[in-house]
This record gives sequence, structure tokens and C-alpha cells, in this order.
Amino acid sequence: MRWPRQVASVMVVVLLVVLPPVLLVRLAGWPLPSRPSLAQLQRWVAEPITAQTVTAALTIGGWLLWLLVVAAVVLRVLARVKAVARWMRRVPLPTPLQATATGLAGVAVFGTNAATAAPVADQPTATAPAAGDSREPLDERAPDRQAGVAGVVVPGGWMPRETAEQIAAAGALLWLRRRRFYRPAAPGPQPRDPDLAPLPAVVAVAQTAVTTDTDQQGDHTGQDTPAVGRQDGDEPIVVFPPGGVGLTGPGASDAARGILVTSALQALRDLASAMRLVTTRVDIDALLGPHPPVSAVAGIHVVPTLDDALAVVASQTPPVPPHPGEGQKTSRGRLLLLTHAPVNGSLVAATADSDVALIVVGEYPAGEAWSVDPSGRIRSPHSPDVRRRMCVLDRAAVRDILTVISPPEAITIGGSLTQPSPPPLLPHPRSPARNPNHQTGSDARRSDPSTVRLRVLGGVSVSFQDTAVTIRRSAALQALVFLAVHPDGVTGRDLVEAIWPGLPAHRVTGRLYTTMSDLRKAIRDTCGMALIEHADDRYRLSPDLDVDLWRLHHAVQQATTALTDRPQAWQAVIDQFDGALADGYAWPWLDAHREVVRRHVIDAHVALADAQPDRRQALALLQDAIRVDPYNEHLHQRAAQILAALGDQVAASDLLDAYGKRLAHAGLTATDLPPEAGRAVR
Repeated sequence: MRWPRQVASVMVVVLLVVLPPVLLVRLAGWPLPSRPSLAQLQRWVAEPITAQTVTAALTIGGWLLWLLVVAAVVLRVLARVKAVARWMRRVPLPTPLQATATGLAGVAVFGTNAATAAPVADQPTATAPAAGDSREPLDERAPDRQAGVAGVVVPGGWMPRETAEQIAAAGALLWLRRRRFYRPAAPGPQPRDPDLAPLPAVVAVAQTAVTTDTDQQGDHTGQDTPAVGRQDGDEPIVVFPPGGVGLTGPGASDAARGILVTSALQALRDLASAMRLVTTRVDIDALLGPHPPVSAVAGIHVVPTLDDALAVVASQTPPVPPHPGEGQKTSRGRLLLLTHAPVNGSLVAATADSDVALIVVGEYPAGEAWSVDPSGRIRSPHSPDVRRRMCVLDRAAVRDILTVISPPEAITIGGSLTQPSPPPLLPHPRSPARNPNHQTGSDARRSDPSTVRLRVLGGVSVSFQDTAVTIRRSAALQALVFLAVHPDGVTGRDLVEAIWPGLPAHRVTGRLYTTMSDLRKAIRDTCGMALIEHADDRYRLSPDLDVDLWRLHHAVQQATTALTDRPQAWQAVIDQFDGALADGYAWPWLDAHREVVRRHVIDAHVALADAQPDRRQALALLQDAIRVDPYNEHLHQRAAQILAALGDQVAASDLLDAYGKRLAHAGLTATDLPPEAGRAVR
């Protein structure tokens, strides 16, 4: 408990402040004597070093030391008071919707009798991703959590919370596309599919900010938290004034890039009501560098010259006028013209009689001037007292985001991307050649009641002699799963970059040490053993730990190297699979590793199905594989083909219809199919 230590600290400070002056007054008298006489001064000059003068000097030194202690205490108290004041200013007040929900919850708790809810008859079951799926419904999971928090700091800038949510959803959608287009291939122990590359850091930070649970907010160690990834309360602006605006200041270009990303993200969610941005190739190159990935991004229309841009603006149908009062809060549906060119009379005249918002990166005498600092805060002479902020991103962050939200033309039906192959995401499993009795030892550990068991497939749990180990810190739970995914060990920097993406490693070293210390203590207090080894800044789990993920990887290794009885070896892989990796958790670093495990199991099912002479047995294996990944297109097509070959056309049609509905529910449509695939779902 912390309060005894806090009380002891306060008592020590009080003693240091009160006790020294009491002792000095008792032993040496009052420190402010009367003015010395002339005779006393003459005696001191004649004999300066006496017992009385030495005592006086020591007394003066004691009082000076006491004054230094008092000054340090006062400075510490002032710093703590300022920190509390800043925290109080950042506490978000409840929104009207939250206040209403709180009132209704109170009425439900105190104003009604307890009753057992009866199931609703004939209620259709919604088709949604399984628990722990990489694309969890973010907007449904926490619709009003952190409603008072307006923005997120990411590597390369700042973005409103709504933008971070859209980026997180786009990242999840990209993983669903990768799962959909993956074609099970020749199984291997080390998948090197290029589409297993992790998402960019800016996307990972946005996902972390959106999916952070309330228990992580309580994961405070007393150490100052770095700025990247944190959330703050500055209100973002999403409306542009009539007549346009000129962006100046050191953050003008970053703000223009933020407008570009906002338009693309809004179009990704709802093209009909999104902002539409028109700009020129010269402007795009100035903002993003040569060959930016914007040619096919919805919501962004790039033309060769400014005259072409004006022609596009003139040809656009005026958007539907907003509802009363809405125009003061949103710019959705408006047409934006972004340019770096000097503003002339023809440009102003072309946009004056329409609802087009002219965004000029530079001086714009005919419109409102916004001076944007690097953090996105706006200063305007028209409203100097209004706190406003807009999305600001540097060039690298915008290119990464546009790569994630670009159409899937770069994805082939076989699952390859137009990028180099990444390094292996998983270290090689421990080879049976180095330990001939590996499988025997693994089975022995499973049957040994004194073995500590770590389960990361189908959930996360640690147990010892049927007693669950309680891990209170969510960061410690992440670290445990990360170490299970990397049995050969990782560095402290690897852990920091995975658990706290976007934060400088040197600024969260203390938090990492606290997290790992609590994790080791929780395991040691339950089982009396140290199962996390730390040497040379590398952390690894003890090989004596029984980990279900390691058993699955060993089964894959055995199956890929088996020369005889391979169907039985692949059946062993399927038997080791108990569910998705860390099912129920949405850590951004987890998606790639979870997909590796999923593909191992799918490959095993398909390999077994190919070896089956009986079509019905092959169909049963493919149906089991579909339960492992209900978004994979190849599995549905093969199952439908077998059903059609068996003469059950209705079942084949129902299977593909259900698959199409599942894709639509997840946000995937037939347009997501790459053109080179050359075929539809049917």
C-alpha cells in the first residue's frame, strides 16, 4: 500500500523542517542577537578565533543548511501544486449525452426492481467479427468514452480523436483485406508473406490511443508520461470560414497535409457526405514529395494545373445546404480547393459565388488569416481569444496513412504486396535436432502439476497447480504475450516500441522496469519461481514454461519436415490450436503475429483437405478452416465448389450469400477485389 510510505515521507519532511531550528535555539540561542558593541568588535579583531566565534560560525552554517532544506521543500510543494492544477484543468466535464446516460443508469439501479431478462424470440444474430478480431467495431465498443478528449499526439503531428478513430478503423480494414485475399499455400514453419508487414507507427499510435482501456489509464508509475500518444482537450476545428482561409506560420504545410488526410478519411467512411478536395499535382508534390500515393484515393482529386482545378470546381454540383446550425460545426460535404499559388482576382471570383472553401498555403488578403504553429494551434486576428486547433502531420506520416487507406490494387490474390519481404515476424521454433526429447519433455511438462502454464491461444492466462496468476497491469500482460511470441527473447527497446508505440524508448525505461518487476513478482508470489530471464538488456521466458503457442509452432515444424504420415502431422497442428492469439485483446502489434498463427492453422486444414479422397471429409475440413478465418475468400470458394460438385447448389449459394453479407458488415465490398484477380466472389 502506498499511504504508509506517503505518511512516513511527510513525517520525515516535518522533522527536517521543525527539529533543526528547535535544537539550534536551545543549544546556541536566538539567531538574531543585538548589535555588537565597539569593545566586542575590537576584541574580535584582536583575537578572531575563539571558542565563542567557532560556535557562532557553526551555528550560522546550521541555519544556512536548514534554509536550504526549507527552500527545497517549498519548491517541491509548488511543483506538486502546479501539477495538480494542470491535471484539474484537463479533467473533462461530462457531455450532455454522458450526463443523460448517467442519470438513466441511476434510475435503472435505484428506481427499479431486479428482474431477469428474457431472451428475445426470433431475434436475428448479427454477423460480426469474432472476439479479438483485428477489426473490432471501434465506434460501437466505446462510443462516448473519452468524449471530452479531443485529440491525440502521434509521431509527426497531432490529430483530432475522430481522425485517429478513422485511421484505426482503416488499419483494421487493411488487415481484413489481407485475410480475405490470402491464398493458403505450401505450409512452412516461417511465413514470409509480404502482407504480414506491420502497419506504420502513426497508425499503431492511433490504434493504441483509440483502444486504450481504462485500466491502462491507471497504470501510472509516478513518472512523467511522454507526449506522443497522449490525449488532450483542445477542441479541433472542422469548419472553414466563407471566402476561404490563408494558412501561415511554421505549421501551415503540416495543416494543409492534415486537411488532405481528413478529406481522404471522410471519403473512406462516407463518400456522399465527405469533404472533397481538389488540388494540383504541383501542390501535392510540394506537400508530399514526388510520386505520392494519392492517384486513386477517394476524396482527393488531383489535376495538372490550377485552371483545371477551377474547371473541376465549376463543374461540381453544389452540395446540399446543411441543416440550421450545422454549418457552424462541420464542413462535411463542402468542396475544398487547396493551392500554394498566389491569389489573384480570377481565383477569388471563381470561388466567391459558390460554397467552395479556398485553402491557400500562404498569404490570402481576401480571406481570413490563420497562423498555425507546429502543434496545430491557430491564432487568428478575427478571434484572438478562441482556442482552435487543426490536424497537423508531417510528410512521412501522411504518406504512411495514405498507403494504408489506398485502394487494394497493390494487393494480389495470392497475398503479395509491391514492397520487399519483411524479416520473419516470429523467431524459429526450437529445433528438435538440438533437443531430441523436446516433444517428450513438452508432454511431460503438460502432465506435471508443478509446471507453470501460459495460455495465449483463445485468451491469455497463467496458472500454477490449477491456481490462476493475477496480473493487474495491462502493460505487464502485453509484455508476457510479447515474450511468448518471441521465445528467443527481445530487448527492452523492442518491448517499449510494442507496448508504447511512438514513444521515445529512453523516456519510458522506468515504466518498462516497473512493468517487468510487477510481472516477475506476480508470477514469483504464486509459484515461487522466476520465469522471466533478464540478461544483457534482453528479456526471455524460461524454457521450462509450458506455452501452448510454442507447442503449436513445434507441431508446425514437425509437419513441414515430416517425410511420412504428413496428414497425421498436420492434424497435430490443428489439435494444438485453441483459438486466436490473445483472443479478446486489440493491441496494435498483435495483428501480424495473430495472422501468422491463423495462417498456420488454415494451411494445415487445406493440406489435410487436399489429401482427403472423400469430398465430404474435405468439405468438413474446409468448413472448420472457415470457422478459423470467416473472411478468407479462397476457403469459401473451395467449399462452394465441393458443395456444387456434390449436387447441393442451394447450400453453395447460401454459403456465398452469407459470406457476402459478412464482408458487407465488416466494410468490405466486391470493389475491394483486386482487378488482377479477374473474378468475383461467385
